Amino acid sequence: CVILDVQAACQDATVTQELLKEGFHRDLLVKVELGVVGEDAGGCAVAARTRLPPGIYVDPYELASLQQHNLTKVVLIPDVIDVEAPEYLATDLLVLLYMEPDPRCSRCFRAALPVHGRYHRPAEESEEALVVLKSPEVLVCCCHNRLSAECWKPAEVEAPCSGKNVSPCQWYSVTYKPVYKELILQVPVGLRQHSSLVCVVTLLATVLCSSLILAAVCKYGHFS
Repeated sequence: CVILDVQAACQDATVTQELLKEGFHRDLLVKVELGVVGEDAGGCAVAARTRLPPGIYVDPYELASLQQHNLTKVVLIPDVIDVEAPEYLATDLLVLLYMEPDPRCSRCFRAALPVHGRYHRPAEESEEALVVLKSPEVLVCCCHNRLSAECWKPAEVEAPCSGKNVSPCQWYSVTYKPVYKELILQVPVGLRQHSSLVCVVTLLATVLCSSLILAAVCKYGHFS
């Protein structure tokens, strides 16, 4: 996997992004360790806001199932996604991923989001397309802590806190200096010189399957 480490400018706050698994179906894991709220970050809500490029998408049906089982909490903008569109016909997707406290660390939060690579146009030489995922914006809402103006700035985000509170909260954006600004997703693509072979094999498979279905209908079908 590829790892993105970000070191905050204020008291060593750290953000880590990882892409787990291989191929088209991946898990985006985001970890945040706050270093500016004190020893304990209890009472703070943390979210990662990131923009997914056209080469990556989130399946809203899969996401609805995860949210129904309380396994993740995400806001998608737009919330209507064409999961069948190829990369060259898709648009960016804004994701607000709410994070859960890490029981092993009082100032740590983490969340995972299943993401999927879109099909790209066939390439001339390389068998992989590179999809660049930028560093996320980390948002924090602490109801019982005073936040330093040097390390936090109000964020223009209309979203509720992660929890039982459904009304919009005052979110603050973490100020940090990224070490690596990008996360690279490698998506398998076809080669243009294989187009003729793919078309022939596809046509033969279609004819064969259609013939088998027609033969089964003629043999076992009941016609009045």
